[in-house]
Amino acid sequence: MNSPSASSEQRRAQRKRVNFTAVVTDVITGKPIGFLGNLSVGGMLLICQQAPRDEAIYQVQLPLNGLGPQPQHIEVGVQAQWQDHPASGQVWAGFRIIAIGKDEAALLDRWLALPH
Repeated sequence: MNSPSASSEQRRAQRKRVNFTAVVTDVITGKPIGFLGNLSVGGMLLICQQAPRDEAIYQVQLPLNGLGPQPQHIEVGVQAQWQDHPASGQVWAGFRIIAIGKDEAALLDRWLALPH
């Protein structure tokens, strides 16, 4: 188990809390891997039922509400950085965004600029 404290020191971008239920889906398997807790230009926190593999790379799709009448979805490549197992039985896992397309990056920037 890795500690979130070491990763939190490496954060450069402000993270924005998600105020809606956002299911993050593994594009390869088509299965949900967790719920989005917060998001930044460089990474995200997922609340998962199962721990991700250490330093594993995933291709995921996640919704961004508030950019129009329908949620916009972006697809990004992420790498697992750390995980914590709070008493709730859930796994909190930090991911670094390692691949994002130009259009997806523009949507993410627009979403991050929205008021909390």
